[in-house]
Amino acid sequence: MAQKRHLLSINHIKFQLYYSTVPANVTSNNLLVDLLVNSVGFSRKKAISTSTKVTFLKPGNNKPTLVLDFFKQIGLHKPQIKSLVFAHPGLLFTSVDKTLRPKIKVLQELGLSGSELASVITISSALCHTSLATCIRNLDYLREVLGSDDDSVAMVIKRLPWLLTQNLPKVMPPNLLLLKKVGFSSMDIKKFFLSRPLGMIKKPEWLEGVVCRVEKDFCIPRGSPMFKHGVEAIVSYAESTLKVKVEIFRSFGWSDTDILTMVQKLPYCLTASEVKLRNGLKFFMNELGYDTSYIASHPSLLKLSLEKRVLPRNEIFKLIKEKQLIRTKLCFYTVVSYSESKFLENYVLPFRNEVPELYDLYIKSKS
Repeated sequence: MAQKRHLLSINHIKFQLYYSTVPANVTSNNLLVDLLVNSVGFSRKKAISTSTKVTFLKPGNNKPTLVLDFFKQIGLHKPQIKSLVFAHPGLLFTSVDKTLRPKIKVLQELGLSGSELASVITISSALCHTSLATCIRNLDYLREVLGSDDDSVAMVIKRLPWLLTQNLPKVMPPNLLLLKKVGFSSMDIKKFFLSRPLGMIKKPEWLEGVVCRVEKDFCIPRGSPMFKHGVEAIVSYAESTLKVKVEIFRSFGWSDTDILTMVQKLPYCLTASEVKLRNGLKFFMNELGYDTSYIASHPSLLKLSLEKRVLPRNEIFKLIKEKQLIRTKLCFYTVVSYSESKFLENYVLPFRNEVPELYDLYIKSKS
């Protein structure tokens, strides 16, 4: 009878050990904390916090050590591993041979390594739980769409790693068909996909809505060279967001005609942030006195960096005019449109003797 009670007691302990409602038993939890501190470089506080996110710890589980060794083998540095484990501690309990190694090999064959590889895994931990067959099927489909160009495929995957977890052969064809219908060539589609990959996997109704807004709201016909740019510019924005941006222009006294002129000339103006638009309009209209029609016909002004290009060059522009260093009439639009090297060559370096501090003033204003 005593022996029976002893066996029951042992079984009860085992049941508590493996089926407890507690997230992890104390021994295993402590072992994981020690591993995170000693092998990954976590502080003890951070290690304890991270360990509580793992709810399937068991005594004797050596997967974390195997996973860490594997990450080192594929060339990840300690800071990359640390960042990866902190974001997705569950990866430590993934099978190296069945799950990690085959998928990492597929990514390596695309040319991904080091920080790029770590970034892809960090952004999409779901990748490690997606079947290898699904990953390969999606990669093959991407090659088909992008013209068997692995560099382009890698570029898309680096931007949106979770694409490999989707059913791309089912999701993308309706959007591809729509783009072809409205005049996109294979090369146009490739460029669109590389710059706006998310737009290719949205519901077809969304893309149809974008096409409609470009044609009807902004009056850019399908035959216009700007039509494709219009679709690319607004595909990532909700209609409500675009309305807010349009209202910013109206608040500065722009007419609908001015706004349409700007968008038709350069749809990408709508991709600028609300802060950038307001600051740009304040400077060009309030400081320089440009009217709405001038800015609408020179929309690239609103895409330039105010802090790094426009303001520093304006300082040089004013100084050159004050000292009458150039006799010909200067146009500020031309000044800010030049490349950096051409700007220095034309408006800074030639006047080092007359104004020795000109170059230093320009560099300082840029910083």
